Amino acid sequence: MDLVVPVRSGAVNQQLRYALRSWVAHLPHRHVWVIGYRPPWVDGVRYLATPQTGTKYVNTTRAVAAACRNKGVSDPFVLLNDDFFVMQPLPDGVPTLHRGPVREVEAYYSTRGNGSYLQGLRETRDLLVSLGHEDPLSYELHVPLVVHKEGMLHALDVGRRLDVLHKRTAYGNLARIGGEQVEDCKILWRGPQFPTDGPFLSTMPDAFSNGMVGVHIRRTFPRPCRYESGGGGR
Repeated sequence: MDLVVPVRSGAVNQQLRYALRSWVAHLPHRHVWVIGYRPPWVDGVRYLATPQTGTKYVNTTRAVAAACRNKGVSDPFVLLNDDFFVMQPLPDGVPTLHRGPVREVEAYYSTRGNGSYLQGLRETRDLLVSLGHEDPLSYELHVPLVVHKEGMLHALDVGRRLDVLHKRTAYGNLARIGGEQVEDCKILWRGPQFPTDGPFLSTMPDAFSNGMVGVHIRRTFPRPCRYESGGGGR
């Protein structure tokens, strides 16, 4: 399968550099497709430019739709973000994982404010409930997701009126992909308390640049990979 990664414009994006290294090491694939913006140091990938004029949610939705509509992208493909690190080989392929019921994820985010992400979660949940998914699962994990084009395009069409569609969740429920429940692997802090025994990690920019998790990732993947060409070294 191809790997598809939406990338925002204007960033040096050292997280993407080490994410690419981790994918080369542990995620067998045909092509990497960078959708949106390609940093100048990225080489050897397939590239689709998409408008970067909306919110980050709108921009990534455009990117995913563009990948689904492009005949050159494999079907299915693996959807990733530029801060997803695959830390171990996946002998059984990319697993199907979810975060548990949306209602539980909503309860967690309700304690952290009431921003656009939470509003999008609620609107996506209500949409799915209206379509007969009484207790939908959340697929908003920071891990790779195998995507079948027809199913994702259907999910994007169903949720097209939402400002912040949780597209992974819409896709996972509408396509009934099931999967295993796990905790999210996103590391928000600088300290040394983070899991090192799982196959996936993801980081906030500060945690990657200044935290122990960033040190761990950089030590794990010290050598440039075939998708790097100049632009800042290691």
